[in-house]
Amino acid sequence: MSVTGKEIQLASRPDGWPTPENFRLAEVPVPELEDGQLLVRNIVMSVDPYMRGRMNDVKSYLPPFALDAPLDGGAVGEVIASRTPSHPVGSTVVHGLGWRELAVVPAASARPVDVTVAPASAYLGALGMTGLTAYAGLTSIAQFREGDTVFVSGAAGAVGSLVGQMAKLLGADRVVGSAGSPAKVARLLDLGFDAAFDYHDGPVSDQLSAAAPDGIDVYFDNVGGEHLEAAIGAMNHGGRIALCGAIAQYNSTEPPAAPRNLAAVIGQAITLRGFLVGSQQHLAPEFRDHMTRWLADGRIQFDETAVHGLENAPTAFIGLMRGENTGKMVVTL
Repeated sequence: MSVTGKEIQLASRPDGWPTPENFRLAEVPVPELEDGQLLVRNIVMSVDPYMRGRMNDVKSYLPPFALDAPLDGGAVGEVIASRTPSHPVGSTVVHGLGWRELAVVPAASARPVDVTVAPASAYLGALGMTGLTAYAGLTSIAQFREGDTVFVSGAAGAVGSLVGQMAKLLGADRVVGSAGSPAKVARLLDLGFDAAFDYHDGPVSDQLSAAAPDGIDVYFDNVGGEHLEAAIGAMNHGGRIALCGAIAQYNSTEPPAAPRNLAAVIGQAITLRGFLVGSQQHLAPEFRDHMTRWLADGRIQFDETAVHGLENAPTAFIGLMRGENTGKMVVTL
């Protein structure tokens, strides 16, 4: 008897902002397992800003999503059938085949996780790639040092909120965040940020100057554009910028003008370094050790915005791109 499962396929490539019409819910046959594979019933999946780039048919660091085929991304699920002793039936794993109910996963691509220590969704967020992105970007890429003043854009998002809290735990003198609503600004202050502002309230450069009158040493960039330009203008000599994302321009059809002050990088001896979390896996054990203790001690909090139902994954993704989430956006199945 053949088994079928639902999946979300890319029906068409977005032109600018994605719409529901770019996605399709389909029911497809699930292949028979081969040796070394496991069948996973997904419990929760992630939607992330980087997925927008993969919807375009352009060369990038990851191949584009194929039309009329399922999207993919981080997911956690229960093993319901297995052809490998390393992942027994009933175990829980994190893997990269989200956007579907049932996933046939190679054993080498699945990592067991303990859902008695933390909820399944945490392994997509604070204890997963999101947390590692924050940790590696701050400590390795931006070369954070005790006493630094740190500015984080998109600070109420999954990565940004962790960056700010980590910076405080590691000895930052001052942490400033920008976000997109008064409620998100209030949440950042609850999380221990020293100052936060709503970028809709005025020029980012003016608000950053008021929040960090002595300048900044580290900028963790999730936004790009006007935020990056403002950060360069506020940088102290020898400052470091970790370029993690540029969500402000992911859906633009025209190239951004900013930053227009790039020449300031020369005189101020500023370092700008882009990075991908895939290149930072050597830090994963160190990161997990720190984060497990920080979560257990209650020294780091993480927020989630959960949308239920695979059929609503496109809505969740579009909401993420429009900033409707606080913390990590996940879809529960």
